[in-house]
Amino acid sequence: MEGIRLENLNINLQLFAEKTEKPTPRRRRKAAEKGQVVRSPEINSVLVLLAAFLAIKALTPYMIQEWTDLTNNLFKEFGKGHFNLNYHTVQKIFLMVIVSTSKILAPIVGGAMLAGVAATLLQAGFHFNVSIIKFDLNNINPISGLKRIFSAYSLAELVKSILKVLIVGYVAYSEYMKEFPNFSRLVDMNLRASCAYVGQVTLNMVFKIILWLVALAGADYFFQRWRHEKQIMMSKQELKEEHKEIEGDPLIKGKVKQKQRQMSMARMMQVLPKADVIITNPTHYAVALEYDSQRMFAPTVIAKGQDRMAQKIKEVAKEHNIVTVENPPLAQSLYYSAEIGDMVPPELYQAVAEVLAFVYKLKGKI
Repeated sequence: MEGIRLENLNINLQLFAEKTEKPTPRRRRKAAEKGQVVRSPEINSVLVLLAAFLAIKALTPYMIQEWTDLTNNLFKEFGKGHFNLNYHTVQKIFLMVIVSTSKILAPIVGGAMLAGVAATLLQAGFHFNVSIIKFDLNNINPISGLKRIFSAYSLAELVKSILKVLIVGYVAYSEYMKEFPNFSRLVDMNLRASCAYVGQVTLNMVFKIILWLVALAGADYFFQRWRHEKQIMMSKQELKEEHKEIEGDPLIKGKVKQKQRQMSMARMMQVLPKADVIITNPTHYAVALEYDSQRMFAPTVIAKGQDRMAQKIKEVAKEHNIVTVENPPLAQSLYYSAEIGDMVPPELYQAVAEVLAFVYKLKGKI
């Protein structure tokens, strides 16, 4: 039997990596850009329901008056002596009903829509991403669909739906049983009073249902938040890859730094022949100084190095007959206190001046 060749297997090992690390801010931001945010549909539903309930409760007198006016106008229209049911009268009656109904429903629907938008913005903020509405074959894949149907999330949604049905049924039944003894009094009430009583009982029942649904929505929000955190958690490998993306590959960065050092060394060696003196440790440090009284306020460090670089500087100095002076304290002080291109620190002026005077004397400049 032929063995399996591992190099022929194309396996994404990230699928088996355990996601144990908390998501980084970058991971959260990218998830939000893809539409992966904490969002509880129950929060939206209950806020929309609450907004509609408050609007109905506040606008009840206005709604009753509007329906009364509509009824009176309809009876007046039908009661006209010359009334004739034709296209124009039907159009007029239909327009009256549409206008009155719109005036009643507009504030309720508008309030519910604003509540829905506010609920979404409060939970997830404003995120616009065209990729969310792109066609995806996975959405019509029957296997993926079955996985979604029989997932733990679907089970949680089923439990939540059953709870909602039980809550509505329990509250409705409780309110009905509580008010049942009073229903016999409806026969003694006029139409307005009986309607007001039934309306009040219904509003109380709906309000209690909403309170229960608010509690359920709060629990669902924390569940969605926990689920979202689990979904965007990262493996150790993902953290490393993200760090590479942000900071750059360490190998590439190392090569870039090495190239920069080589270029810096090349530039330094090019200007080294201009040096007036090389001050050494004598073996560990070497600092090259240049001084031109016409264009420099003080002597300037044009090259410096340690160990192997110090030896290289001394070799170049020997090739170009640059005077080398051994002064360990001064060489170390210059190496650590001044960078290439910097002027000599004021506290070293005296020591450097003595060295330069010695060099100029050797060259016969003074």
